[in-house]
Amino acid sequence: MTRTVVASAKREIVIGFDEPFCVIGERINPTGRKKLAAEMVAGNFDTVTRDVLDQVAAGATMLDVNAGVTAVDPNVSEPPLLVQTIRLVQSLTDLPISIDSSVSSAIKAALEVAEGRPLVNSVTGELEKLEAILPLIKKYDVPVVAISNDETGISEDPDVRFEVARKIVQHAADYGIKPCDIVVDPLVMPIGAMGTAGRQVFALVRRLRDELGVNTTCGASNISFGLPHRHGINAAFLPMAIAAGMTSAIMTPCRPQEMEAVRAANVLMGNDPSCGTWIRNYRDVQPAAVVAANSGNAPSARRRGGREARRAQG
Repeated sequence: MTRTVVASAKREIVIGFDEPFCVIGERINPTGRKKLAAEMVAGNFDTVTRDVLDQVAAGATMLDVNAGVTAVDPNVSEPPLLVQTIRLVQSLTDLPISIDSSVSSAIKAALEVAEGRPLVNSVTGELEKLEAILPLIKKYDVPVVAISNDETGISEDPDVRFEVARKIVQHAADYGIKPCDIVVDPLVMPIGAMGTAGRQVFALVRRLRDELGVNTTCGASNISFGLPHRHGINAAFLPMAIAAGMTSAIMTPCRPQEMEAVRAANVLMGNDPSCGTWIRNYRDVQPAAVVAANSGNAPSARRRGGREARRAQG
């Protein structure tokens, strides 16, 4: 079985087909969060600190760390800001990290201060990117997320995306990088815009597992983009993707509905021995009806109370 080893200074986790699903917490990312970006530019890391602690408490396996604030201030240099953010995150938790940047100089700077064996997020199939990032992956002996797009952009054809992934794996082999150190993101399309997006990604994940033998990841919330009540779609998508062979996702662990779906999938896939994690998290959870009955707010309790009062009056 393919095993992708990621580690902090004190903790090692394994991404694999026979391992619990790896939840990569996505919250430390100023992209699309102008308030957070402005705070980071100003040297205020209060929100970052809260996001770290909240994701750890919610059950994240590792944390993605991004410092791309150019949407707020294009003059900010990403490498030192990413280094500062990583040092803070490492001081708050012993979870492994994912270094999230498309800037090779920022990735290099981050790798120099990252403890353990971080995941690098990411490289694409563009030749320029491959030649900039893969030497760093080899030098620092770390795994990398490979995104299935290249100079032609993101194809709607899943066969094209598979071939881009194959190209990255083959190119990495030229640098002596093994498939176990490549985690492919097959790119999840929004189901609201492409009705076949779910079936596409499930088929792609199976091919990536069976034909290339690589672990996989995705931005889980992409599937529900543009739709109402997105968490319901995400919570259904995740167990289906896990059953197809997906082994990790970049997602928000602070959404109980989605984390419950992941933990249930781990149980049903046989990756939660003796249901230990499920029991630890949910043994004290009572059904809503029981909680309501105990508090005297259940409809049946009100009806019984009403009937008893009327009999007493009669």
